[in-house]
Amino acid sequence: MANVFSDDIAIDLGTANTLVHVMGRGVVVNEPSVVAVRSRGGVREVLAIGNQAKELLGRTPESIEIIRPMRDGVIADFIATEEMLRQFIKRTKSKFGFRKPRILICVPAGATPVERRAVYETAVSAGSRKVFLIEEPVAAAMGCGVSIDAPMGSMVVDIGGGTTDVAVLSLGGVLQARSLRCAGNAMDEAIIRFIRREFGLLIGELNAERIKIEAGSALVSDHERHVEIHIRGREVRSGRPKSKVLGPSDIAYALQGPVEDIGEFFQRVLEELPPEVVSDICEQGIQLTGGGACLSGLDVALERSVGVRFNIPKQPMHCVIKGSAMVLEDLERREHLLIRG
Repeated sequence: MANVFSDDIAIDLGTANTLVHVMGRGVVVNEPSVVAVRSRGGVREVLAIGNQAKELLGRTPESIEIIRPMRDGVIADFIATEEMLRQFIKRTKSKFGFRKPRILICVPAGATPVERRAVYETAVSAGSRKVFLIEEPVAAAMGCGVSIDAPMGSMVVDIGGGTTDVAVLSLGGVLQARSLRCAGNAMDEAIIRFIRREFGLLIGELNAERIKIEAGSALVSDHERHVEIHIRGREVRSGRPKSKVLGPSDIAYALQGPVEDIGEFFQRVLEELPPEVVSDICEQGIQLTGGGACLSGLDVALERSVGVRFNIPKQPMHCVIKGSAMVLEDLERREHLLIRG
């Protein structure tokens, strides 16, 4: 009866976006992990979170600071993260859910015990009855339909905003889980550097993210995309506003560095696995999930680099939260997948 009167929730607490799934209701929150804070006399006041806070990025006076409380998949600002979680949890409350919820929350595969503890304590402080932790790629494996109980090695990759996470699973257990702090945000930064270097233009984070989504490609000769994107920025030398038109090949050149780093990371993971497991992975391919999987041509570029086929599920950005919800619904049977505290 205790669970009837509480809204148990799964949270994908990401560097770029936070998704919250309520049991029986589905995903009720899908917003940027951004907090707007005003400082007055040494006191910090949260003004906005999520979409409302992101809209203020680059447009605030000195007294208001726009914070990304998550960095590289882990907490960088405890107070802002706690308040963001508290607000998101508050939105999930139904009229029957008067008890504190149980929360299953995802962390990067390479998070340290200290970083995991920080996530745990922040979730407790934000108003949960009990907190469980699971590694992001393990949740992604469940969410994209990988048969993790089968006697066959499976490799799942989750490319988020701050980290690229890899998990290799077999017989219901984790053979290896690793994390690389190079993902979507590193791609945005690469675009900013490229446009400054090649065209002498300064652009902001939001503009770089828009360019990546609208015209981003991992292939220099991407025949599927015939997109022209108009960018506006400040010229480095004169300080005047200036416009420029870019195509997919320009962005592909900008993204070469991060894409190569991710490919080399996968290669190192494969080199450390038993030959039998590598054979299984080569046979069924690698599952590519997360927001980074939406980058045009990334699966092809990685296949050329690693030598293994990459498969992209229908909703790659929802695999982690979907898998987390599946584990939370069947905690007794899936308890071995949780991180031991």
